[in-house]
Amino acid sequence: MPPASPFALLKTRRLWPLALAQACGAFNDNLVKNALVVLALFKLGAGGAGLSALAGALFIAPYILLSATAGQLADRFPKPRLVLVAKLAEVGLMGAAAAGFATGSIPGLLAVLFGLGVQSAMFGPLKYGLLPEQLRGEELVAGNGVIEASTFLAILAGTVAGGALILLEDGATLVSAVGLGAALVGVAAALRVLPAPPADPALRINANILAETWRTVRQAASIRPVWLAILGLSWFWTVGALLLTEFPLLARDTLGADGHVVTLFLTVFAVGVGAGSLVSSVLLKGEVSPRHVPFAAIGMSVFLWDFAAACTAAGGLATVGDVLGSLAGWRILVDLALLSACGGIFSVPLYAILQDGAPETGRARMIAANNVVNAVFMVAGAGVAAGLAALGLAPATVLMAAAIANLAVACWIIRLLPQQVLRALFRFYFETFHGVRVKGLDHYRAAGDRVVIVANHLSFADACLIACYLPESPTFAIDTRMAQAWWVRPFLATVETFKVDIQSPFAIRPMMEAVRDGRKLMIFPEGRLTKTGSLMKVYEGAGVVADKADATILPISIEGLQFTRLGRMRGKLPMRWFPRLSLTIMPPVRIDPPRLEGQTPRRRREAIGRALQDLMVETVFQARNTDRTLFAALLDARALHGGRTLIAEDINRAPVSYDRLVLGAAALGRQIAQRVTGEAATVGLMLPNANATLVAFMGLQAFGLVPAMLNFSAGADGMLAACRAAKLRHIVSSRAFVEKGRLGAVVARMEQEVEFLWLEDIRAGIGLRDKLRAQWDAAFARRLPGARAAADDWAVVLFTSGSEGTPKGVVHSHRSLLANCAQLASVIDFTAADRVFNAMPVFHSFGLQGGTLLPLLHGVRTFHYPSPLHYRVVPALIYDTDATIAFGTDTFLNGWARHAHAYDFYAMRMIFGGAEKIREETRRLFADRFGVRLLEGYGATETAPALAINTPMNNRPGTVGRFLPGIRHRLEPVPGVEGAGRLHVSGPNVMLGYLLPSAPGALVPSGGDYDTGDIVALDPQGFVEIRGRAKRFAKIAGEMVSMTAAESLVATLWPEAQHAVVSLPDARKGEALLLVTTRRDAAVRDILAEARARGVPELMVPRAVLPVAAMPLLGTGKIDYPAVQRLAAASQAVAA
Repeated sequence: MPPASPFALLKTRRLWPLALAQACGAFNDNLVKNALVVLALFKLGAGGAGLSALAGALFIAPYILLSATAGQLADRFPKPRLVLVAKLAEVGLMGAAAAGFATGSIPGLLAVLFGLGVQSAMFGPLKYGLLPEQLRGEELVAGNGVIEASTFLAILAGTVAGGALILLEDGATLVSAVGLGAALVGVAAALRVLPAPPADPALRINANILAETWRTVRQAASIRPVWLAILGLSWFWTVGALLLTEFPLLARDTLGADGHVVTLFLTVFAVGVGAGSLVSSVLLKGEVSPRHVPFAAIGMSVFLWDFAAACTAAGGLATVGDVLGSLAGWRILVDLALLSACGGIFSVPLYAILQDGAPETGRARMIAANNVVNAVFMVAGAGVAAGLAALGLAPATVLMAAAIANLAVACWIIRLLPQQVLRALFRFYFETFHGVRVKGLDHYRAAGDRVVIVANHLSFADACLIACYLPESPTFAIDTRMAQAWWVRPFLATVETFKVDIQSPFAIRPMMEAVRDGRKLMIFPEGRLTKTGSLMKVYEGAGVVADKADATILPISIEGLQFTRLGRMRGKLPMRWFPRLSLTIMPPVRIDPPRLEGQTPRRRREAIGRALQDLMVETVFQARNTDRTLFAALLDARALHGGRTLIAEDINRAPVSYDRLVLGAAALGRQIAQRVTGEAATVGLMLPNANATLVAFMGLQAFGLVPAMLNFSAGADGMLAACRAAKLRHIVSSRAFVEKGRLGAVVARMEQEVEFLWLEDIRAGIGLRDKLRAQWDAAFARRLPGARAAADDWAVVLFTSGSEGTPKGVVHSHRSLLANCAQLASVIDFTAADRVFNAMPVFHSFGLQGGTLLPLLHGVRTFHYPSPLHYRVVPALIYDTDATIAFGTDTFLNGWARHAHAYDFYAMRMIFGGAEKIREETRRLFADRFGVRLLEGYGATETAPALAINTPMNNRPGTVGRFLPGIRHRLEPVPGVEGAGRLHVSGPNVMLGYLLPSAPGALVPSGGDYDTGDIVALDPQGFVEIRGRAKRFAKIAGEMVSMTAAESLVATLWPEAQHAVVSLPDARKGEALLLVTTRRDAAVRDILAEARARGVPELMVPRAVLPVAAMPLLGTGKIDYPAVQRLAAASQAVAA
C-alpha cells in the first residue's frame, strides 16, 4: 500500500486528534511563558533577563526530572486515557494561569509555568509513543512530519499571541480566555483519540526518579539505532534553542532592529521547520531511513553560516519593511527558511527511527530517554552560548561557531552511516536520470525477520539499485573472487556483503546460519549476469538456504538495467544511457515442495530448484506493464528501441521502421475513422500478412477502433456470419489482395451487407493537409485516443467456429493480449538481434500474437509472408532473411521441411509449433536434417492464445510444455478417463467474452474462466500432455472444423439419407474428415461442388466416404457416434 500524504493522513482520526491535542499544548506553553515575561518586563517592571532565564529553567526542568516516570506511566497504562488526563490537567493549569494574570502574581505564574512543564514532560512520551500504535509503518514518517510541523507552528502562534495580547488594555483577560479555550479544544481532541491497549500492563513503576532516569537512559544507549537517533535529535534541539536565544540579540545588536523583526525571524523559522518536516515525509515516501540526515546537517551548516554572514553584512535593517524591501534582507530570510527546512528534514526521520527501533513494550520509555537527553543538551548548549557571549563574541560569531560545530556533527554522521550516504547519492542519481518506479515495498515489511531475497540479475548495478530502495540494507551474497575485482568494489560500497566460495560444497551452511540469525540475505539465483535479456537458469541454492533456515523468500524483479552498458547485452539490445528503471517487490512466499516418500536429498533439491525457477518466472511476469493499450505499448517500444529501428518487412522487401509505422498508422487510422459511420467502433480487417496490414491494424488501434480479423479462407458465408456476430458495417481490404487471392466473387456477395474500405482509395485521397496532420499526430501520438484508452477496453475481435460451424467472435482486451505477450516473454529469451519469420495468418490468434504483436512490441524485426502453404518459397525466404525464430503448425512445418535445403534453417534458434499436435515424424525430420528442435505449445483463441509452451530451458517432447506464469488451472474429472481431466483455465490472458450470432454485437462475458474442452494430464514436473478433445471438433492444418457443420452441409445435398462425420488421423494435416452415410452413391466431388456453390470452406468437406447399409443408432434414436467411430476405423474408406 502506498504511503499516505501528510495532509491525507491528517484527515484521519488516527492522527488529527493527537496532532490537535499536541498543538494546543504547545500553544499554551508558549502563550503563558511569553505573556509572563512580557507582563513582567513591560507592565510590572519586574525582573529582566534573569526572569526570562528562570522561566525557561522552570519549564525545562521537569523534562530532566520526570520524563522517565512519564515513560513508565505511558507504557504501563493505556496512552489515550493518559492523554485525556494530561489535557484535563492543562485546563486546570490554564485556570490557575488566568488567576495569576488577573492578580499580576509573578510567583504564581512561574508556578503555573512549572506545572505546564510537568504536563508537557508527561505528554511527550504519550504523543510519540502513540504514533506507531495508531499508524502503519509506512505512515510513521508522515505522522511525525505532521506532529513536528504542527508543534512548531503552535509554538510560533503561542509566542506571538502571548507577547501581543498581554500588552493590550484587557491583555490578561484575553490571554486567559485564549489559553482556556485552547485547553478545552485539546480536551475535545483527546476524547477523539482512538483507543489503544497498554504496551506493558505488568510494568512496575519505580518510585526512585533519579535511578529510573539513569536506567532509562542506559537502556536507550544499549540500542544503537535508538541512541544515535536520540543524539541527533538532541543536537537538533540544541541548535534550535541556540537560534531562538540569539534571534533577539542578533536583531538588536547586529541589525539594529526592533522586536517585530525578531517576530519575523521566529515566523520564518517555525514555518521553515514545519515545511521541512512535511517535505521529509514526501522525500522518504513512507520509508523509515536516515539517508537524508547527513545532507540536511550539511545544509544546516551552510545556511546557518550564510545567515550569520548575511546579518553581519546587512548592517541596519531596523524594521520589517527594511528587511522585506532589500536584497540583503531577503538573503537573510531565505537562509533562515532553508536552515529551518533542513532542520525539519534532519529531525523527522530521527523521530521515526527512534519509534521504529524501540521495543514495543518500552517505546514510551525510549521517548522519555530522548526527552531527558534533549533537555541536558539544550541546557549545555545554552551554557556554552552564554560562555561565548561572556567572552565578548558577537551573536553572528556565535552562530558561525555553531555552524562549524554542526558541520563536525555532519561529518560524524557520515562516518557512522557511510552506506546510507552512498545509497542516498545513488538513489538521487537513479531517480533523477532513470525515473525509477518502485512497487510493493509493503511486501518487504511483511516478509518477517528470516528472509532470503532473490532477484533477476541484469547488470553490475543490480545490487546498488536494490540497496537504494529497500527500507533496510540487506546482506548481499557474492562470489569471493568477484568481490575482489576492482571494478566491482564501487557498486559494493553501498551494501553489506557476504562473501561465498561458490565452489565449496559447504557454501550453503554459512548463508543458512546467517539467515537463521535474522540477517536478510540477498541472492541472485541465476549466479551470473543475463546474456539473453531474460531470466536464465536458476540455481536451487537460494531455495535450499530458505528451506533449511525456515525462511520466507522475497522475490524482486528488476527491469531496465539490461539496456545499460553495465550489463552484457551489447549488440543484442539497444544500449541506453538513461533507460527507465523499475523495481517490483512481490509478496513473500515459502517454498516447500511436497515431501514424497523415499525422496532423496538430491530429488528434494531439484524440486526446490523447480519451485524457485517458477517463482522467478512468475515474478518477472507480474512485473511487466499490462496496464496500457496496444498502441501505447507500440509507442513505448518505439521509445525504447529507437524510432529508426526497422521492425517489419514483407514480400515487397521494403522494411518499415517504428517511426514509419506510427506515421502510417496515424495517417491511415484518421482516414478510416472519418469514413466509419454510425455507432460502429469495430471495423473488419480482411488482409494478408503484410506491412500494410500491420499499419492498418495499428491505425485502428490509434483512433480507438477495434479491428475484427476476418478469416478470408472461410468463404462468404463464414465471413458474413462473423460480420453479423460482431455487427460489422465496414471492412478494410485491398483490391490487389482480392485480385491475387481470387476473392472477387466472395467480396461481391459480401458487399450486399457490408461496405468495403479499399486501401488504394484511401491512399489516393490523402492530400498535403492530411500528411501534415499525420506528422502532427505521429509527433504527439500519446494524445491520440488509442494511447489514452483503458487497458480493459476491447482491443481486437478474433473468430472461431461454434458447435454448428457458425463463427463466434472472441473479444480480447488490451490487457489480455499484453498479458500473453508478457507471459511468453517471461519464459522465452529473444532480443533485438533475433529475426522472426511469420507465415501464420494474422487472422489466426497464433499469427497475430506470436508472429506479429510479440516481436513488434519487443523490438524484434519480423518478416511477414502471406501464406504458409508455399512450401518451397518459405524455407528459401527463411534462409534469405536470416530468420532465427519461426512459428507454424505441424502441417506447415512438415511441408517446409520436406521442400527445404539442408542449410535453409542454418540461423534458426527456435521454432514454435502449435494449433495441432507435432508428430514425431516432423520433430525427427527437423532434428536430423536441420539440427533444430521443435518447441511445441498449446493454447486457444480464447486465451490470446498461449497457455503452455516448451522452451529451451524446459522441454519435454510429446508434451505441450508447462503452463505459462499467471495461468491458473483445474482438471475436471471425466468419467472413464484415468489420470487426466477436462482442463479449465483462468488468468489475465483469458478473453473478455464471446460475440454470438444470437445476440449480435453484445458481449457475453467469460467470467474470467475458460473451459478448453480438452482432456489433459499433468506429470509431476508440470508438463502438460493433451489426451484428446471433449467436443466434436477436428483440428485440420491447425484450424478447428465442426463435424456437425460438415454433416449439415451433406444433409443439404442428400437430405433423404443419414450421415455422420467423424475424424481420423491424417499423416499430412493431423486429422481428416470421413463421412459415414447410408447413401450408396455419395461421392466427395458432389459434396465439394455443393460447398463451392454455397461458399463453404473446403476444410469442411469430408475427404473420404464410407457407405453403410444402416447407421448405428442409440436406443433414443440418436446416432451412436462411438460405434460409428469404431466402424470407420475398422473399415476401408472409399477415396474420392
